[in-house]
Amino acid sequence: MSATSIFAQPLLTTVVGSMPQPSWLIDREMLNSRLPPRIRAREIWRVPAPFLGEAQDDATELAIDAMERAGLDIISDGEERRESYSNRFATALEGVDIDNPGTALDRTGHPNPVPRVVGPIRHTGPVMARDVRFAKRVAHRPLKITVPGPFTMAQQAQNDYYPDDESLAMAFAAAVSAELRALKEAGADMVQIDEPYLQSRPDAARRYALPAINAALEGIPGPKALHTCFGYAHIVHDRPSGYPFLAELAGSAATHIAIESAQQNVDPAILPSLGDKTVILGVIDLADDSPIEEPEVVAGRVRRALEYVPPERLWLAPDCGMKYLSRDVAEGKLRALVEGVGIVRAELGLPA
Repeated sequence: MSATSIFAQPLLTTVVGSMPQPSWLIDREMLNSRLPPRIRAREIWRVPAPFLGEAQDDATELAIDAMERAGLDIISDGEERRESYSNRFATALEGVDIDNPGTALDRTGHPNPVPRVVGPIRHTGPVMARDVRFAKRVAHRPLKITVPGPFTMAQQAQNDYYPDDESLAMAFAAAVSAELRALKEAGADMVQIDEPYLQSRPDAARRYALPAINAALEGIPGPKALHTCFGYAHIVHDRPSGYPFLAELAGSAATHIAIESAQQNVDPAILPSLGDKTVILGVIDLADDSPIEEPEVVAGRVRRALEYVPPERLWLAPDCGMKYLSRDVAEGKLRALVEGVGIVRAELGLPA
């Protein structure tokens, strides 16, 4: 079945993006003890630089194998080459001084070293096209690849060049658009931008997020998702029960909106506010102390969502990236996701 025909199927399963990185690849204790890095954090890699690329390839192949063995319909590359979801791309752009970082408050209110923008932001060449080509060689399922969104990157930078944050976000949007086009040309079946800061900075989001998001996504062919959330469960523990910036995304150029719901029991009654978007709903809790869900628990979450959105516009996923889970737990949760969705598919008479 082609990727195009798969995307038309109801109740598909996927991931938000990241899978756990093996302990032989990164220092997981170091990773878990700090905020997600916004600047480069080469010290977390266990493998010496001359061999790091090959090791990351191996980890990517393992992550893809784990997602496919779990039975996911749409996979990612696992983001095995990234120190965080955002820093690899943000620090590869011209106009960013990576040797002399700035400071910005993270979503928990703590200062964090961030990229410092000192000149015009320019996309000088694909950052992750090679990642896509490698993943497509080893994968047997359609591939979704993720890029940090322009609004979130503007919030995670010190702006020492542009007249205001709106201008900075639009500059990032042009760079994201160029990268997304390159990733599609490299073979990505689906692209996604990650915009978690929409929820922690809703006032700023209302002023200028949508123009930047739409500039990044307009004209990109095929399905294109936007993921927004409350942050990694491992890092952000004070989590609201609702989304302060969600209905606005019905006016975005994204075809799919990925949100989390499992950890804090978000009421699925909010789903119709997204209009005709396909919802990628998080139904797997990623809190550190959360058990591997029973498939029937997952099925119950899916059934509740189906009270508000039809199956042809509902996909299911973990709440967020799985980077901070152990590999065993992550794989167990993915199996529970697939099995739970399978229960509901059978109830509706849909193909397994």
